Amino acid sequence: MRFRLVKKDRDTAARAGLLDTDRGRVRTPVFMPVGTQASVKTLAPDELREIGTQIILSNTYHLYLRPGPGLVRRAGGVSAFSSWNGPVLTDSGGYQIFSLSELNQVEPEGLHFKSHLDGSRHFFSPEKVVEIQRDLGSDILMVLDECPPYPCEYGDARRSMQLTVDWAARSLAAYRANGERALNPGALFAILQGSVYPDLRRECAARLIEMDFPGYAIGGLSVGEPKSALLEMTRLSAELLPHDKPRYLMGVGKPEDLLDAISLGVDMFDCIMPTRNGRNGTAFTAEGPIVIKNAKYSSQFIPLDPECDCRTCRGFTRAYLRHLFQAGELLGLRLISLHNLAFYMRLCRQARSAIINNTFSQMKKEFYSRYRRTT
Repeated sequence: MRFRLVKKDRDTAARAGLLDTDRGRVRTPVFMPVGTQASVKTLAPDELREIGTQIILSNTYHLYLRPGPGLVRRAGGVSAFSSWNGPVLTDSGGYQIFSLSELNQVEPEGLHFKSHLDGSRHFFSPEKVVEIQRDLGSDILMVLDECPPYPCEYGDARRSMQLTVDWAARSLAAYRANGERALNPGALFAILQGSVYPDLRRECAARLIEMDFPGYAIGGLSVGEPKSALLEMTRLSAELLPHDKPRYLMGVGKPEDLLDAISLGVDMFDCIMPTRNGRNGTAFTAEGPIVIKNAKYSSQFIPLDPECDCRTCRGFTRAYLRHLFQAGELLGLRLISLHNLAFYMRLCRQARSAIINNTFSQMKKEFYSRYRRTT
């Protein structure tokens, strides 16, 4: 993997870059649709390509449990297995195990957990997680980390940060030791932790940077902390991380949050929000999110978003989309999920173009002047 900065905005910390992988080039800032189980829910790979998707995210925990990394390896890796045939980032599964806290036990050697599928017992060490992602053929692999909850006492946050740093070192050693068996060379990213404590974030960043990873993620946010804390920890983390390596803010995904984080110097994003909200009938538009199930849309024979050129907006009206949800037709879930991801892709493209043209601050201001944050 190679990363090159193309342009930095003159008024903010926003940046445009190029991330080259063996499976293709990614232009940043970039949003990665979440394909947890090697599938972006309700959507086919050709539909993702049509809206400009560059890279997708899959999940180590879920693919380990089903269908298993051995089978995915025999299929040629998750990219070939899913017929996506483009770059894939796999997260380590640490967050999923964190979210199933009643089923896990953390110790220095790794994570003991029960499968949410059948209750069977499993163990993830930093080394095993690297091995699984090698079998998945990932273009970008994530280290195993511990994501503390919010709120979190300082002592617990420090222990969690220390464990994450120790696991990062072990992950890097495993990554360097078993490269010959990899389906794809890939690149291993470290994850910055420290909850909402600036001194812990600084210490974690310094120790991870010393290990010289090719990329860094900002973790432990969007877990219930106030918006002000999210932005402040993102700002601090981005300032601490190397300028010549990609920065990935994990799991943060409202459109306004993306623009705020881009202005702070973040390059990569993922979130389930566009597809989950789409399946629930909420669509993102230039005027703000709308809940298509509301009665006021029942006779609006206009596109979901008149400024959007996605397949949904080219071919279907708000009235018809509402009808699909009222009738329980699965096409409605698909069409709004597709539109929401197209909205996110377009937003990132617009941000990149504005950074290159030194108009990012104006672009952000114009977005907020129209975008209502309520439904």
